[in-house]
Amino acid sequence: MYHITMDQLALKEMVGKGAVETLVKSGMKLGLGTGSTAMPAVRHIGLLMKQGKLKDIRGVPTSFQTSIECEKWGIPLFTLNSAEIGGTLDLTIDGADEVDPHNRCVKGGGGALLVEKIVAYASAAYAIVVDETKVVDHLGLKFPVPLEVIPEARLPVMMTLEKLGAEVLLREAVRKAGPVITEHANLLVDIRFKHPIDPESLEAELNHLPGVVENGFFTRLRPTVFIGHSEGTLEIRH
Repeated sequence: MYHITMDQLALKEMVGKGAVETLVKSGMKLGLGTGSTAMPAVRHIGLLMKQGKLKDIRGVPTSFQTSIECEKWGIPLFTLNSAEIGGTLDLTIDGADEVDPHNRCVKGGGGALLVEKIVAYASAAYAIVVDETKVVDHLGLKFPVPLEVIPEARLPVMMTLEKLGAEVLLREAVRKAGPVITEHANLLVDIRFKHPIDPESLEAELNHLPGVVENGFFTRLRPTVFIGHSEGTLEIRH
């Protein structure tokens, strides 16, 4: 069977739409992710609401980017603390920077890992939308794993990470002098490893470092992963 090769933007649109059409139902409390692959899913939810095909959706955004996109599409926004949400969600849809064969993920390339993890881990179901370039054999070797770090802990944390064998880099801002400042006024430290590591143990270990608020390993959930392939096919990996 012949498939037309799709560019990355078209892949993101296909995957986001596929996840929404498969999983999202009226009345759901939804966690809405951040980044270029999550945005098409947000937009498709908004479109279906405008068409009357989805109703009574309550959204919990994971970043300013997501909040602004939801406002454009008229998706009602709440926080996990809102009475309408009650601290739990039916489903979260988000992107990822890397996904391994066990559906464990690295996230936080867009700098929103803290709220992304809070929202994901408060969800009964979790879906990840990616294109095929994000699928890897081992996490943390190609794409850096971010850590959100309190500014006063920057140097001690970076020194400890180097002792663990990681390549460590303070993330610098684009079109702004100096480091990236997160939406919670912290810094981002990106780490990369030369050899395969155990992401599940590292997710817990990294958060034990004083000053580390959260890290970009997402291993405690096994999401349904929607993968867009360049030949135009959508793979759903449970």
